[in-house]
Amino acid sequence: MFQPTGQSAHRDTFARDNLPPRDLWPAMDYGAVPDLAAYPAQINVARDLLDVHVETGFGDHPALHFGDVTWRYADLQARANQIAHVLVDDMGLVPGNRVLLRAPNNPMLVAAWFGVLKAGGVCVTTMPMLRAGELVPLINKAQVSHALCDIALAKEFDAARAQTPVLQTVMQFSADGLGDTALERAMAQKPETFETVDTAADDVALIAFTSGTTGGSKGTIHFHRDVLAIADLFPKQVIAIGRDDVFAGSPPLAFTFGLGALVVFPMRYGASSVMVERFGPDTMLETIARHRCTGIYTAPTAYRAMLARVGDYDLSSLKVCVSAGEHLPRATWEAWKEGTGIELVDGLGATELLHIFVSASGDAIRPGATGKAIPGYEARLIDEDGETVGPGGEGRLAVRGPTGCRYLADPERQKGYVLDGWNLTGDVYRQDDDGYLHYIARADDMIISAGYNIAGPEVENALLTHPAVQECAVVGVADAQRGQIVKAHVVLKDGATGDAALIKALQDHVKAEIAPYKYPRTVVFADSLPKTQTGKVQRFKLRDA
Repeated sequence: MFQPTGQSAHRDTFARDNLPPRDLWPAMDYGAVPDLAAYPAQINVARDLLDVHVETGFGDHPALHFGDVTWRYADLQARANQIAHVLVDDMGLVPGNRVLLRAPNNPMLVAAWFGVLKAGGVCVTTMPMLRAGELVPLINKAQVSHALCDIALAKEFDAARAQTPVLQTVMQFSADGLGDTALERAMAQKPETFETVDTAADDVALIAFTSGTTGGSKGTIHFHRDVLAIADLFPKQVIAIGRDDVFAGSPPLAFTFGLGALVVFPMRYGASSVMVERFGPDTMLETIARHRCTGIYTAPTAYRAMLARVGDYDLSSLKVCVSAGEHLPRATWEAWKEGTGIELVDGLGATELLHIFVSASGDAIRPGATGKAIPGYEARLIDEDGETVGPGGEGRLAVRGPTGCRYLADPERQKGYVLDGWNLTGDVYRQDDDGYLHYIARADDMIISAGYNIAGPEVENALLTHPAVQECAVVGVADAQRGQIVKAHVVLKDGATGDAALIKALQDHVKAEIAPYKYPRTVVFADSLPKTQTGKVQRFKLRDA
């Protein structure tokens, strides 16, 4: 059984006991980056991301914006401390217990997240849109004993709770902490100070479930030092963050992309974030203009959706726009640059590795390329035999660094994700002579038609350059003669008519853009594409259909 190198605070060792066998872990290197190499044996990220700002005199600095309300760092700390008291004193939490958090992005969810960590608990934050039938397996898998739930999302959670006897105690809260709920009433009786539990650097901080673009969700285990590490890598190596920066974004905090973007990164550097419970294109643009946001994080589809309205809002405060969660087509990158003057920062990350590990910014950006492994990580391409693929060739992406995949109680899936110490992300890439990685497809999105290998995203990129196409997704479907054929699901822009003439025009357009054999032999028009809450297209649903 794995033993933390520091002094563990966890009396409940379930999460530690259900780590994969040590020989199935990826190689974890903290020595390549000086900041990480200097980490102490005892870390509680709540102390490093929150307490430190109050202790060093920045308690009055803005931390969270929510509508017309702003929480200072001191406000957030006070509420997190009160929540920690409620968890320990009233709910019986002992360090190591798993606590499910269920809410849209709002200030109380952030306070609850910090409160759990301060009390030595393990955060299991879930997507707000999950139904009872989806919550039950997550609760059972992580053996969640406590939960804090936004009162607005209580119905589905109550239905799930009836099916999960392991869940012992639950309290509800309201978005801004000003409601009359069980948690808020209990908080009112607690002091605003709390001695943050002194967890080991490799005590478990959170169990994050994958967003399920290919089916069943998997629990990934991350330590306190892992959460601190991502704060000292991508935001420091790729984008510079200062105290006056204000960030917004669409990804839920249950998605590690959102957790890093809107909590971990800004709070490592004393910046602030805007919490928005429901994001759409207009809401995003209104938020940027209203709060003078300097940075945003969202998926490529959201950037495309905003393009038609960017001229209607004052976006002059915006400096950094990060795209992740899905492949960024070059056509989207170019359209955003033309519409706003800002070059999108593409980022490749994974829940298994916690956050972004391949990216580029500023003068290092190559349109159409995702980027290079950020300092601290290594990346290489391998063939089916695990041998390295040289420049110009295509292969599966293998990554290693200070974070990596550790599936909860799932050694068989662990064996499929980690090979010889490298994390296999499931992506196929090409690396050019300068080391830049160019996305080809997800390994399971490669289409084999009449002996040709066709990457669905390449066809999508071609379709997106047609003026009638708003968004699209390409999959392979069975065909008696060719094995598979390319099928395109297309969402049209307003005013375009989806008829036989447009199908022919789209097919001819693709033939003119890329090799003709790659064109979609079937084109269907749709009002929307199935997506996860994080904006990833669920191509497996299109294939199943």
